[in-house]
Amino acid sequence: MPGLLGKKIGMTSVFSADGKNVPCTVIEVGPCVVTQVKTLENDGYEALQLGFQEQKEKHATKPELGHFKKAGVTPKRHLAEFKGFEGEYNTGDTIGVDLFAENDFVDVVGVSKGKGYQGVVKRHGFGGVGQSTHGQHNRLRAPGSVGACSYPAKVFKGMRMAGQTGNQRVTVQNLQVLKVIAEHNLLMIKGSIPGSKGSIVLIEK
Repeated sequence: MPGLLGKKIGMTSVFSADGKNVPCTVIEVGPCVVTQVKTLENDGYEALQLGFQEQKEKHATKPELGHFKKAGVTPKRHLAEFKGFEGEYNTGDTIGVDLFAENDFVDVVGVSKGKGYQGVVKRHGFGGVGQSTHGQHNRLRAPGSVGACSYPAKVFKGMRMAGQTGNQRVTVQNLQVLKVIAEHNLLMIKGSIPGSKGSIVLIEK
């Protein structure tokens, strides 16, 4: 699917035509520069590699500098590949937010906020064990039994337990584009998307 890289700015709300207050996320999308054109003959598949956000040369590795120099572009901080672009593109071409239009539906990929090590109540929504009275004082947020005693005498793989929460790649599908502000490279998308303010996201048509 064709798409672009962007940066999450934050959330706001807009009024729809029928007067409803609709929450939306503001994303700074592109402009993205084509840093490599993957072809069927050379790479076995067709795709465009896009670069987003400028980077100082001293922060790029020598292989990266050679890659950008071959493409004839300045070093970029983030790279991603997208398939399905229509039309001919060459290295150095710029693709802007006008790739999207109002009322388009997009998929947004981001990294969710990290919550650290959490228990089963916060991580999986467990209700806790038993009551909070009648003498029990230390088992309300406990996970309870995790497996049978005699047979199969093991804990099954995938058992929901406490552990690292968040900081994972998350895709939210079928979000509506409410507004495209081309002069500021901004996209207003209905609803929320994963990640904190300033995080990098992928927007796919």
